[in-house]
Amino acid sequence: MKLSLALEWFLNPDHLPFIAGIQMGKYKQEGLDVVLIEPKEHYDGFKDLHDGKIDIHINEPLHLFEHHFEGIKSLGCFFETNGGVMVKASRLHNLKNNEDFVITTPASNETTNTIGFEILNRYAKKEGFTLNKKNIKFIQTDFYHLKNLKKIQFDAAWLCFYNFEAIEAQYEDFNHIFIDHTLSPYPNFSALELMTTQKIISEKKEALKSFIKVTEYMIEFCKAYPEKARELYYEYSNTSRSELTNRIIENTLTRFEESIKSDAKRWKDVYNFLHELNLVHLTNNEYDNIFDIKELL
Repeated sequence: MKLSLALEWFLNPDHLPFIAGIQMGKYKQEGLDVVLIEPKEHYDGFKDLHDGKIDIHINEPLHLFEHHFEGIKSLGCFFETNGGVMVKASRLHNLKNNEDFVITTPASNETTNTIGFEILNRYAKKEGFTLNKKNIKFIQTDFYHLKNLKKIQFDAAWLCFYNFEAIEAQYEDFNHIFIDHTLSPYPNFSALELMTTQKIISEKKEALKSFIKVTEYMIEFCKAYPEKARELYYEYSNTSRSELTNRIIENTLTRFEESIKSDAKRWKDVYNFLHELNLVHLTNNEYDNIFDIKELL
């Protein structure tokens, strides 16, 4: 049975369990033809899931709430990293002095900008200084955070992930402060959730069960055999081998979940955080229904 899986962005090591399962034929052994789809835009998968064009979408839990529609379901989280704002160490004083502060980001919109500012604002309060929102400016660029941060006009980068940007910064000996949930008091949401719909569950229940079982096995395999996992990634992605990519893969492998389970409690603080910022508003019943997948238990 075919299962189409829409990614959140371009193919990268976060998707290694699926890549390994495809490359090693483990999904096919269970009668599954798993197809990975790269989107043109970050939120394309939600529309395609709503319209019944795909079977599974992966994206961050905050977008699960932001793009909620009736019938959307969480199959569980398979990956979690640290996400936040990377600040040039030499520009931290600009932030503390409440001077103009320019942030590069691959996506500048009301939701992402509000969250990015709130991360900095909570960090400031914790450290004993205040921020003026009008002094914080988000500029939409691209995902090449380190390249952009080396430009003089940028003080920080937002939508950074530890297993990518922090590892790259360490590799390049780039002096920075990574402001994530360990430094700023907000719930971490930098994770990837598997999502489907009630309709797909009804039509492909056994296939989804097999998909989760194989994916959990591939996570275990990749962690046990990191060199093999790395080679499978290079073969499938057709990307050039590099020491930086090796280090990114090594860190990423530590962040996969061994058990994929729908869990309403896990993301309640994230939902409350978004609700507090007036970014999402779901009823308790709507929230609970996202994680109600008794048919797959």
